[in-house]
Amino acid sequence: MISFLDLKAINSTHRDELTAAFERVLNSGWYVLGKEVQAFEAEFAEYCGTKHAIGVSNGLDALHLILRAYGISDGDEVIVPSNTYIATWLAVTYAGATPVPAEPDATSYNLDASRLEALITPRTRAILAVHLYGQPADMDPILQIANKHNLLVIEDAAQAHGAKYKERKVGGLGHAAGFSFYPGKNLGALGDAGAITTNDTELAEKIRILLNYGSRIKYQNEVQGFNCRLDELQAAFLRVKLRYLDQETARRKQVAALYSEKLAGLIVPMVNDGFDPVWHLYVVRSNKRDELQKWLGERNIGTLVHYPIPPHLQPAYQSLGYKVGDFPIAESIHQEVLSLPMGPTLSDEDVLTVVDGCNAFFRA
Repeated sequence: MISFLDLKAINSTHRDELTAAFERVLNSGWYVLGKEVQAFEAEFAEYCGTKHAIGVSNGLDALHLILRAYGISDGDEVIVPSNTYIATWLAVTYAGATPVPAEPDATSYNLDASRLEALITPRTRAILAVHLYGQPADMDPILQIANKHNLLVIEDAAQAHGAKYKERKVGGLGHAAGFSFYPGKNLGALGDAGAITTNDTELAEKIRILLNYGSRIKYQNEVQGFNCRLDELQAAFLRVKLRYLDQETARRKQVAALYSEKLAGLIVPMVNDGFDPVWHLYVVRSNKRDELQKWLGERNIGTLVHYPIPPHLQPAYQSLGYKVGDFPIAESIHQEVLSLPMGPTLSDEDVLTVVDGCNAFFRA
């Protein structure tokens, strides 16, 4: 069986260091907002090339806290991709604002900057750009439009730890970025976790207050905040795994290159000059997606669909009044994408087995 993602194998390679990190936290007697979180924040900020990194409870909270700290609330609008995971939209909703969907570029699956200006209204406050599947969005034209209209640019970097856009790492390209360390991410905790990166010192201070019940001094609550803290244990685990992130990303790139070289009959990912993806997912497209997935499953090859239903067609957003056909590019993508096995522990033999399974489907 070739698993879609073998988390046990990935984490087993770090077993001794993870065990030592656990014992260090256990023996410290301090489990919330302590030295491990502080150290991870400093190390992750250095990795991303930003002034600040703030550990939080998960990726959704990261985006929500950014929006809240910037004062985005009821009556405001935030432009979001029409084809992202629903967490991007939920962050906007949690802040009280309205998500305004923008269709993606059909080849990169990220925001198409040429479509953004038509969506801007007097209520627009921000553009939330997702680096989907680990492929950086084309940020320069997005930033140009945002600057023209005095809008914030927030990065959803949940799938893109270490990805580079024109030699610069994501997380410091816009005003702030939200990261997820869900276990399946390239930098994955052993539970839920997330972080915010920014070069905005004032924003960072506001977020640190918001995430801790609206307090910077215990029992003194300046604002109505939340409990969105990164715990010491996950921070300690993340410190271990951050040291190996570039090494594991290099293997992901080898896997992706082998897929792209050998696959036939499928639309494979395109990478533009100056873009350096980290291959959180290797996503192919086919109008026979469901049949292909069934075929591979029968041959013990695990795959997933990211994501089967676009946000505008989810019951959760029925109140916005969108219907089938309103966002045809997103709908087409969601009907055709299939994520092949991807991870740093895949062998070349595993990858070629997946390739042979896909190619045999189109020859059958």
